Amino acid sequence: MARRPGVFVRGLSMEEGRKLARITRTAKDPVKLRRAIVVLMSGQGQAVRDITSLLQVGVDYVRDVIHAFNERGFAALDPKWSGGRPKTIGDRIREGICLIARTSPSDWGITAFSTWSLAKLCAHLLDRGTVAAISRETLRRILRAGGISWQSTTTWKASTDPDFIAKMHRVLDLYDHPPADGRVICVDEFGPLNLLPRKGKSWRPQSRPRRLRATYNRNDGVMHMLAALDLATGHISYRIRSRKRRHEFLAFLKTLRARWPSEKLYVVCDNFAPHSHVDVRAWCAGNQVELGFVPTYSSWLNWIESEFAALRYFALNGTDHRSHTEQNAAIAAYIRWHNTRAEPKTRFATDSPIRT
Repeated sequence: MARRPGVFVRGLSMEEGRKLARITRTAKDPVKLRRAIVVLMSGQGQAVRDITSLLQVGVDYVRDVIHAFNERGFAALDPKWSGGRPKTIGDRIREGICLIARTSPSDWGITAFSTWSLAKLCAHLLDRGTVAAISRETLRRILRAGGISWQSTTTWKASTDPDFIAKMHRVLDLYDHPPADGRVICVDEFGPLNLLPRKGKSWRPQSRPRRLRATYNRNDGVMHMLAALDLATGHISYRIRSRKRRHEFLAFLKTLRARWPSEKLYVVCDNFAPHSHVDVRAWCAGNQVELGFVPTYSSWLNWIESEFAALRYFALNGTDHRSHTEQNAAIAAYIRWHNTRAEPKTRFATDSPIRT
């Protein structure tokens, strides 16, 4: 039967028909899906008004799709998204804006404030004629596209240890090549363990943060935790004491010595005075314990510090314990959880610049 007068798609081959049917089943883009349906229905003899009634689109839209397919084939099904209005701020000016945002207001002779807000940066750009007009939202988008984000300032401290390189290499060598005749243990103190509300993070309904009391007292004093990380297993051993003198440190070393009586212990620790006390050194010399001190101001070389960060984040942050017994139980529960999932510690800071 001949087609009724009107606009129809050109004759489709069987291969084109199968391809259109496949697109209608698998297309993720709704625009491409709708255009393929229009072409397929037209190829099946459906009139333009029938297609508009079924798909709830305009007559001009259906006619345009059919004409485009007749001219360009399947390329007409892919939406050609336009970029909207042309940019009013060129790429070179955008780079300049990002450069200014990374500077300090004092670099431009502005002493009233030390950092930019979006409003202050907008005003500065307008005052110096960088742009003729700009909104805070446009500025925010320009900075985001340029890889500029609002960040907190961090600090760093350089080591003043004259033997920094030698000590660092010794510690890294213990991590990378554990001695065959012994076991590498990282030891440090964690604390002080106060009883106070600790800020933390948790999943909550929007605009409904969890709230903790702001007032507290220190009537119960503080405690201190001595901990050891066994690199061979990843297990953490610890003791909580009321003080952290050489007596407590030495007693903790004796506990570690009793745990591994047949192995030499290589203990990595920082330069806290009780660690290098003459009594501690004398006992270590007679009990196959070698102390490896990290350089001054370089406690980050002690592998146990990363475990302390996790302990603080998961076990203490967001809590408000009212007694040391309660707080100590929370720490014990976390360490038990950690030890059941522990794995040997290898590859310390392999991508860090300290390696080079």
